[in-house]
Amino acid sequence: MSNSMGIASAFVLSSLFVSPFAMAEESHAFVAQNSARAAAFEERQSEMTAKAQEAQSPQASSTQSEQQALKDS
Repeated sequence: MSNSMGIASAFVLSSLFVSPFAMAEESHAFVAQNSARAAAFEERQSEMTAKAQEAQSPQASSTQSEQQALKDS
């Protein structure tokens, strides 16, 4: 009997601790902050992708010119 009461009280206490987090997801401030964070993440990802492509472009062109020089000789 006491074991089931302990389990029930742990369930009630855990639901009380979790409920503010569930309600925070519904607030307008949380939604706005989350969308701003997602937009910043997407912008950073596109910057990193562009940087990686720029870093690969000179290497690819120099490799192609070296291959052309080897073919010519």
